[in-house]
Amino acid sequence: MNMRQLPQHERPREKLLRVGKESLSTAEILAILIGSGTKEKSALELAIELMTVDSRGIGFLAECRPEELSCIKGIGPAKACELLAAVELGKRLAGRNVSENPAITSASDIAELFMERMRYYKKEHFVSLLINAKGEIIEENKVSVGDLCSSTTHPREVFVDAVRRSAGSVVFIHNHPSGDPTPSEADISTTKRLMQAGQLLGIPVLDHIVIGDGEYISMKAKGYI
Repeated sequence: MNMRQLPQHERPREKLLRVGKESLSTAEILAILIGSGTKEKSALELAIELMTVDSRGIGFLAECRPEELSCIKGIGPAKACELLAAVELGKRLAGRNVSENPAITSASDIAELFMERMRYYKKEHFVSLLINAKGEIIEENKVSVGDLCSSTTHPREVFVDAVRRSAGSVVFIHNHPSGDPTPSEADISTTKRLMQAGQLLGIPVLDHIVIGDGEYISMKAKGYI
């Protein structure tokens, strides 16, 4: 179906102008980003196809490469770059408060800041948040990508920036690509090892948040640490 065959009030751009961006479906938002379709498919039909490429729906766009999108007929390199640029902008907007030194009072504050950025990662990302005496995030450091038990999570690698910035405490975050935030035995043992190092350095570990797909677990709140 050509987009022009839709009633004018149902076309994505016109709908946005008429009733606002919040009223748009995900497919309609993607259709606006795609812009124009092909002879065979409208932008809206391309958007729907794009959402069914992977079982994660639009989640796969978070870690997608331009060449992967370019495999879809009707989405060339230029369109692929535009789509992924929009995705990256959304991720940066989701994490924009980190650069403003937000104060954290609970695990939910941290989850709110990092959920949309980390829930779709295909690999585990281990992040250390440096906290000052006021309870504000002063720096975010990506410690490792991959196996949480790798050598990059050695205490000296994890705490080097905390010492450099004179952090009062740290909070760890990592994601589970499976979507299930339940900590593994390796997660727990690694965290305990890092907590011991933090005690020796006088930089306590306040919590370790595990991000899943739309849900999270505070290892401190659950009594894992």
